[in-house]
Amino acid sequence: MSSFLPLISGADAELSGALSRIGPVLLSSQPSDFLPDHAYLLLESSKEPVDLGALVHLLDSGIEKLILPLSSAKGVIGSIPPERLVLLLDVASASAVSDKVRSSVSGVLLRTPTLDLDFISSISQFFTKSSIYVLSTSNEVPTASNIRQLRGIGATLVVPEAQLTLEASSPKQINIADAYLAPIVSDRPDGLFPTIVATETGHSLGLVYSSNESVKESILTGKGVYQSRKHGLWRKGETSGATQDVVSIRADCDSDSLEFRVVQHGAGFCHLNRESCFAEASGLPALERVLASRLESAPEGSYTRRLFNDADLLRSKIMEEADELCRAETKEDVAFEAADLFYFALTKCTAAGVSIADIERSLDNKAKRISRRPGNAKPQWEQKKESAPAPAPAPPAQKPKVDGPIRMNTYDLVQSSTEERAQLLRRPVLKSDEMIEKVKPIVDEVRKRGDAALIDFTAKFDRAKLSSTVIFPPFAQESMQLPDNIHDAIDVAYSNIHKFHDAQNNDTPLVVETMPGVVCSRFARPIARVGLYVPGGTAILPSTALMLGIPAQVAGCKEIVLATPPRPDGSISPEVMYVAHLVGASAILKAGGAQAVAAMAYGTETVPKVDKIFGPGNQWVTAAKMLVQNDTDALVSIDMPAGPSEVLVIADHTANPAFVAADLLSQAEHGVDSQVVLVAVHLKADHLAAIEQEVEKQALALERVDIIRQSIPKSNIVKVATVEEAIAFSNDYAPEHLILHLEQAKEQVERIENAGSVFVGPYTPESCGDYASGTNHTLPTNGYARQFSGVNTNSFQKHITSQEITAAGLGKLGPVVATLADCEGLGAHANAVRIRLQELQN
Repeated sequence: MSSFLPLISGADAELSGALSRIGPVLLSSQPSDFLPDHAYLLLESSKEPVDLGALVHLLDSGIEKLILPLSSAKGVIGSIPPERLVLLLDVASASAVSDKVRSSVSGVLLRTPTLDLDFISSISQFFTKSSIYVLSTSNEVPTASNIRQLRGIGATLVVPEAQLTLEASSPKQINIADAYLAPIVSDRPDGLFPTIVATETGHSLGLVYSSNESVKESILTGKGVYQSRKHGLWRKGETSGATQDVVSIRADCDSDSLEFRVVQHGAGFCHLNRESCFAEASGLPALERVLASRLESAPEGSYTRRLFNDADLLRSKIMEEADELCRAETKEDVAFEAADLFYFALTKCTAAGVSIADIERSLDNKAKRISRRPGNAKPQWEQKKESAPAPAPAPPAQKPKVDGPIRMNTYDLVQSSTEERAQLLRRPVLKSDEMIEKVKPIVDEVRKRGDAALIDFTAKFDRAKLSSTVIFPPFAQESMQLPDNIHDAIDVAYSNIHKFHDAQNNDTPLVVETMPGVVCSRFARPIARVGLYVPGGTAILPSTALMLGIPAQVAGCKEIVLATPPRPDGSISPEVMYVAHLVGASAILKAGGAQAVAAMAYGTETVPKVDKIFGPGNQWVTAAKMLVQNDTDALVSIDMPAGPSEVLVIADHTANPAFVAADLLSQAEHGVDSQVVLVAVHLKADHLAAIEQEVEKQALALERVDIIRQSIPKSNIVKVATVEEAIAFSNDYAPEHLILHLEQAKEQVERIENAGSVFVGPYTPESCGDYASGTNHTLPTNGYARQFSGVNTNSFQKHITSQEITAAGLGKLGPVVATLADCEGLGAHANAVRIRLQELQN
């Protein structure tokens, strides 16, 4: 925590520069040119509705935290991570904050007319997990004592720029160094602060001492100035020329020692002309120094000089070493090849004037981004396995653009060859074998280390620090607090889905007398322990919890373990919590990805092991499900293979262009790898153009338009002449969702052979099946509708057969069985029958 938080406009460059060395700064207006590494932004406007896109852009651009009033914060909760959000409160509104809001921010900026320590302390106790910042609305200039007192109760004073100065403190202004040093107290008799001096990347250069006077000078001048215990102020490099530019000054957790991060010039920090007093630099810092030296002095003709001078050679070496790293398999080989790649990559950086510190800053800035790219490889790097035959080239697709028209690709089935038709039926290639190799280390870690691995992976992937991984019922009421409209909507959806799935539950055993005295039967039993995976990712999915939990509940499963990724504060969304309560979940696992699948498959200290795992997920989840189902030690099955979401729409002249476009977009927004197909039955050019115009018009109005810009150009319009051709193409494609915008839609259903779920007529949007009509939305994708059904009540049951044979029945059946057993050479089988027949004859 910084000593104080300066509130600045950035107009005074000298003051802003000095402040940026000692901690974060709070900007009072949106930045133009000046943006320090750790900048908070105060946005007091309560404009409605909140422009979420603009706020995300600010965070992506490098703003560390946004400070918003309560009315604005409510509109972005759940969309912006809590650690990036601070709540602006006046004294009068502090009591109006709900538990949901409180748990969705990481700090509170309290605006108060007086520095009432008791009141501020009570606020900090209410916001127990948040940083407290205090801004006085009075014109009274804060003192060092005010800063110390607030730090004593865990709060940070916000000081406006007008009250700060680089000059000596006065009744009207406080010197920034005095403000910074106010809470820092030495525990040494001489009052000096032990000070670690380090490079920008945190590599130690030496241990020195600082005084109030030396720290002040360093803050104000930006130069390394320390306190010699023998000679007084020590301005580093004043005589040797090995000067330092101060990047940052930080106090330790006890506020009794300091760390200076500096850019060291000259021979080095140590008086022995070494970079560090502890030893010569090693690893990447040493390589960086060597390359910088060789850039200046490497002789002509030397290898390093050739690399600096020949861009094509350097590029070839980087690509060569990257390829060798990708092929390396053992730990030693990976380390060896990675070292080579680092060498050539850092050579490229040195030639361009890029330092390791620049790279780390870029990494830090990328980590701050809220919006994420899909992370797909560019086409030229998507290499197929060498052992696999090369597939036929896919239909040409437009390259996704950041702007410009949003268009699907159009093909005429009448004019397409057999090979071209086959290509139109293909989905994007799923490299399941490669993904399984990637998830295997995660699965193995959870299998070996249990809860400890789950906690580590949740911190790494979901950025949530947990002390426990499972919630058991009864679930706390406050965890299920929902607005009335959402609560009621979930209840209606639950009722419809339960009614439909309950009708599938046939408790009556099947009994058949196959011949006199031989009675065979079949009866259903629930799978005892099931795991339900509910994705988190870019959306909250209580609908998936309903679709998986209700049939498990109806089937009578004894244990229902629901797994879902936690939010950054470690909680589960109240929508999912409420559904878990409705379906009678026996445990909620706060984990996502491959680690959640592994925990349910093998069990941990707290996570119950399950017998079957259900639910959609990203490629990591899918690969982990495929991996564990093939492990005999896990003894677990899965619902079905899964892939990206998809829809096929068949439309004729009666189709409403707006309806068709809306149906296509409802699946295209799921992800960049989603695929939508429009089969146009003898549509005129103007009708087809109207649909395409609606796709673009509606897409541009959607929040997830960036995803749609990438999925729609990968999707197809297939023109056919007749409904018969359309349905034949659909049956071959076997879509997850099939929507019929046809004149006699209901009459065509009997001709559908392969589909996950069918949506009949213009007023049956796929969204209804996704949420509340009653059917299940967990459906086979990637063409697996040819072999698999969607999730249903039977999915959560297994069927057991039995037979009962009377003595008379065995007398007739026994000779048949004995004959067949003899035919197969299985004498014991035949004997089991004959020994009974002999007994009957005696």
